Amino acid sequence: MKNLNLLKDSKSLLSKYLTKKVFEELKNRTTKDGFKLENIINSGLENPDSGIGVYATDEECYKIFASLFDPIIEEYHGFKTTQKHKSNLNPDDLKWQNPDPKGEFIISTRIRVGRNLKNFPLGAGISKSQRDETEQKISETLNSFEGELGGKYYPLEGMGESDKNLLIKEHFLFKEGDRFLKSAGLNRDWATGRGIFHNYQKTFLVWINEEDALRIISMQKGGDIKEVFSRLSTAITKIQAKLPFAYNDHLGYITSCPTNLGTAMRASVHIRLPNLGADMKTFQQIADKYYVQIRGIHGEHSKSEGGIYDISNKRRLGVTEVQCVQDMIDGVTALIAKEKDLN
Repeated sequence: MKNLNLLKDSKSLLSKYLTKKVFEELKNRTTKDGFKLENIINSGLENPDSGIGVYATDEECYKIFASLFDPIIEEYHGFKTTQKHKSNLNPDDLKWQNPDPKGEFIISTRIRVGRNLKNFPLGAGISKSQRDETEQKISETLNSFEGELGGKYYPLEGMGESDKNLLIKEHFLFKEGDRFLKSAGLNRDWATGRGIFHNYQKTFLVWINEEDALRIISMQKGGDIKEVFSRLSTAITKIQAKLPFAYNDHLGYITSCPTNLGTAMRASVHIRLPNLGADMKTFQQIADKYYVQIRGIHGEHSKSEGGIYDISNKRRLGVTEVQCVQDMIDGVTALIAKEKDLN
């Protein structure tokens, strides 16, 4: 194992909770798939500037290495070991009213979830043959879809220039992961076993074997959030009918990164809020009240351009998918109201 002194200047949750006592307790443990503590913490060791620093290699990690994972999960999500997670994908349970019926503020809406297949290791631990098997299972399922969800699968390996340019143009193409994912083992055997599916209307997209086995995305222009959520819910239900997902009653849907546990959902809009952008204190106060995050238009750590921001739900574990989307709806409604007041 790498020298744990690499963490001495780190402010990650790994460095906070991997005490000498916890290390001694866990250092010789192994999951049934053969994964050890060093597999889980390698990304945090190689990248001491990590915020979290751990990636699970299989579902059992969360049990075998619970004395490390549990406090990280509790601090990040505010979710205790005694609590249970519940799922609800019924869009009719939303308290729904379009916050921007005239299309003055919301440019586009995008809701995604991460999912992994039951009885397979997670991306940080999966073998090449297992990854190829999951690609085949998932792509065959997606290629069987008809109607609104019907579309085409594009494998990354051997992708032609015309397909690549098309996917880049549509902003659908994903690339090899960053240094944090690389250190976790998520970039192994790139680009085999990976690919992209999208429907012909370009409102439904699935990334296969990026960070998790599936990144399922529903999106469209404008602010009809319920329609976007409804399409996503239908797609998830159809996929899960053929491919059971990794899930347990405590942690919800199992993901490689513990920050995505529970719903593994990010419901977001690109929205134009130039007046609030000039008053970030008020902007942040409203965001905190409604459990939403403010990002630039190119994601985390990016800046706004033209007064446009990415607003998404903050909570994922211990709340349902409906509540995640409701947080975003309520937050966006409040932000638009304040933007109008400042006009």
